[in-house]
Amino acid sequence: MENTKVKNTLIDGSMIITESLVRSGADVFIGYPITPSNLFYSYGQKRFPSFYAAADEISVLQWMSGFSTTGKLPVTATAFPGLALMVESLNMAFMMELPMVLVIVQRMGPSTGSATTGAQGDLAILNGIISGGFNIPVFCPSNFEDGWELAHKCVKTAVEFRTPVVMLTSKEMVMTNKSFDLSLLSEITKVDRSTKAYSGDYKPYLMTEDLVPPFVPVGDKTRQVRINSSTHDMMGAIKKTNPESLGNTIRLRDKFEKRIDELVEYAIDTEEGADQLIVSWGISVDAARDAVIEYRKEGKKVALLVVKTLLPVAQEIIEIMESYKELIFVEENISGQLKEIIFGKRNYKNIKQVNKIGSMIAPDEILKELA
Repeated sequence: MENTKVKNTLIDGSMIITESLVRSGADVFIGYPITPSNLFYSYGQKRFPSFYAAADEISVLQWMSGFSTTGKLPVTATAFPGLALMVESLNMAFMMELPMVLVIVQRMGPSTGSATTGAQGDLAILNGIISGGFNIPVFCPSNFEDGWELAHKCVKTAVEFRTPVVMLTSKEMVMTNKSFDLSLLSEITKVDRSTKAYSGDYKPYLMTEDLVPPFVPVGDKTRQVRINSSTHDMMGAIKKTNPESLGNTIRLRDKFEKRIDELVEYAIDTEEGADQLIVSWGISVDAARDAVIEYRKEGKKVALLVVKTLLPVAQEIIEIMESYKELIFVEENISGQLKEIIFGKRNYKNIKQVNKIGSMIAPDEILKELA
């Protein structure tokens, strides 16, 4: 009997992610077009309630910060050259604890590199992009379903943790049209952005039990709202090294580290008796999945870990890796950036790498390391 619920259409990842962000409640897109993130700019004009074209990437983050202080949930999309210009303002937004979402579309570097060649080269720069060694949450989809679900997760995390959030994608993920069944996508509900309850007088950076201060937009007629990007106390007043201000700064790390279970997303394809674990993320997962299928056809055992929350690194992810005798990291970059974040630059006999730039990794290249 024919499945009447199937809704096949030709679509790309940019459209799926954009639609999910809007349905989740993101209401402003601010952009400066840069390849290969241009489709977000195009779709953003059609789907977001408000759209603004900025003069440059520095202005993008400044405008996003301004909109966020007023209670809007802004989104932008860019590639590495744009991200490089946004870093100072991103640090400002992080310290102010302003909810927003940045979609980063990776392309081959260094510098301007090749705008039309995909890569997975921006994870290392995102690791510690906040001065002081702080992390912002970084989610990464490996397929269209991930793009849909993780876009919602980005908005939810931005609001509930009061923070900028990054969705790390790639050129192939967001620009390649595929025939896709839309019925596979779950319903998306709007994230609740109402001010959570608090006791006593309002303090913009109140130390709460969940480590996230209640957010009140500027311009509120009943409460004084002070937003500050310098070291500040709970009232948002500039204080350099007093215990309250230092405690507030430490909280910026703790709110992610101590609630990491709420952030971690991954998929594990296990096989009883497997000693080898392929670890991959993003666009390289397709090749990893195909390699697993071919390897198992030969009667050999292997498992696959798809990491979707790249930063902060969850202990749960590390423990999964430690349960296998041999790891094979599959990443479309030269150094193996996820491997280095977790295990450093030291080489281990039981950790192998499949790395490449200029073209996507093929399943055969993974199978060579499995042999």
